[in-house]
Amino acid sequence: MKQVLSFLFLLSFITACTAPVESTPTLYPDTPSPAEINAPLVESPTLVSIQFLNELDGWGVTETQIVRTNDGGITWYNVTPPGVTEAGYNVDTFVLDNNHIWVQLPDAENFLNGGSLYRTIDGGLTWTSSKVPFNHGDLNFLDPNNGWVMSMLGAAAGSMGVSVFQTSDGGATWDQTYTNDPNLADAGDSLPLGGQKSGLAALNMQTAWVYGVIYAPGTVYLYRTEDGGANWNEQSLPLPQGVENAELSVEHIAFIAPNFGFLTMRITSDDINLAVYVSDDSGKTWSLTPTLIPGAGAADFLSANEVVIYNGSQFYVTRDAARTWSIIPPDVLFGESFAGMDFVNALSGWVITADPTTNHRALYRTSDGGATWFPVIP
Repeated sequence: MKQVLSFLFLLSFITACTAPVESTPTLYPDTPSPAEINAPLVESPTLVSIQFLNELDGWGVTETQIVRTNDGGITWYNVTPPGVTEAGYNVDTFVLDNNHIWVQLPDAENFLNGGSLYRTIDGGLTWTSSKVPFNHGDLNFLDPNNGWVMSMLGAAAGSMGVSVFQTSDGGATWDQTYTNDPNLADAGDSLPLGGQKSGLAALNMQTAWVYGVIYAPGTVYLYRTEDGGANWNEQSLPLPQGVENAELSVEHIAFIAPNFGFLTMRITSDDINLAVYVSDDSGKTWSLTPTLIPGAGAADFLSANEVVIYNGSQFYVTRDAARTWSIIPPDVLFGESFAGMDFVNALSGWVITADPTTNHRALYRTSDGGATWFPVIP
């Protein structure tokens, strides 16, 4: 027995002496290093917005640049279109996949009715640009060629004029299919001028929704077209009990599959809550799910089953299409510094923070659904 113990002691001593010095763990130990992107490196970009396609590939916007990463946000490359010197909240972007991205920049001299649209088909290595008949807009591309945009024409006294355009050549040319601005020719009224329009969601080139808020208690602003935007019809939603005097704002619509989608509606009265709806018939009807999320907040729709919502203090995660939710308190108190998030699945996501005093921006990442966070860009 003594010989065995002596041997074990000697073995453990040798192992301890020859063990390598502990090194900093890699963030992705099982993932090979990604190839370098043929673009200038950006050290710690000050991100305004982000969109990740998977756990490695993502795109971001800073005040002056369009940037991308292929290692989960550790390394960033400057892929800004030539000639673009301003970005931030001044641009609208749409990321279809890692090759096809659009960046819309308004024309300062023709602010309401003109702008430049930049498009890349090779991940930002090269860009083409074209003049477009709209400025700021909600871009929606279904594939590399076919897309929609709802252009905002100005808001006043609870009303907002918009124009709707479509493209079939990747954004090089656009056809206006609708406007509700009475100052423009061929204005229609099937999409009411009253109400603030938050966005446009497209299912295909015939069917789309415009949504937002109208300042009338218990009233929903939700309109649907089935003829490419030429005509719009109001669509009703089943409402939770007790919201007759509340302000109701449709926040987002996302189709995960051609027949399945999510819709969120903010309910503002004495308290603020977020209602989540699902549709399994391509948006013809919407069903209210059982739980109201307190505090409302940002939402990411990841699959037909997975949704992540941040309500200002906790993350709500569902894996069964909003029938039940798990509540996950983060170990970082984002509070007022929370400036946006993007999840790619129910475990992996990123949060941008902006210090309310200094406006210093940081990027955090989680791999456990929002429970623990580490700074990628401190």
